[in-house]
Amino acid sequence: MAADAHPSFAVATIKPHDPNERDRGIWVQGDHFDFSAVSVEKLMKWAYSIQSEQIVGGPEWVRQERYDLNGTPDTEGEPNLAQQQEMIAKLLADRFHLKFHRETRELPVYAVRIAKGGPKLAAAADPDKKPLEQGLGGRGYETTRAYTSAPISYFILVEQLFRDRPLVDQTGLTGKYDFKLHYTTDELRNTDPSAPPGLFTAVQQELGLKFEPVKAPVDVYVIDHVERPSAN
Repeated sequence: MAADAHPSFAVATIKPHDPNERDRGIWVQGDHFDFSAVSVEKLMKWAYSIQSEQIVGGPEWVRQERYDLNGTPDTEGEPNLAQQQEMIAKLLADRFHLKFHRETRELPVYAVRIAKGGPKLAAAADPDKKPLEQGLGGRGYETTRAYTSAPISYFILVEQLFRDRPLVDQTGLTGKYDFKLHYTTDELRNTDPSAPPGLFTAVQQELGLKFEPVKAPVDVYVIDHVERPSAN
């Protein structure tokens, strides 16, 4: 999809999730969205790259009720992450009539800082290319993610989707980089002595960065209005 495109859903089907269905998760393959058992809270987290602690107010069903979502964009091509997020944000406004305002509050965060010894990030081979993140999979409790032509802001945008608190960029880095991050997702359960390190160690060893737990002011999204989804 063209980098300057601003897609919406051409067609989107939303229905209550069947609790007897075991499939749960978010899949985006090409131009097809297939979300299973997602709440409004989870859709907000995906759309705005935020954590649960940054979503304030609203009825309890926003967090408890689950929906299945299937759809395709109204623009030709495969949407990048930012375009996927824009589509979900529009869907929340159009189908759930979500309205919110932002406030700044001090919350526990991970400050992303440069580690001792400096960053270990290779300058992007093609800095004009749009940022890309690819999950390369892994075995057992391992995972590898590859970033291409990615500024630190893009790295944080993606990583925040998988962390337990907001990430705040305090690196001061302004370039675009190519790099991989290979780490163990569950150190307690991974008994393979040859396994890669956990995330926090891997970030420091492989990228020359560090995630430090601190408190800092961040945006919170205060729900002013939301409704159960309109009919398909």
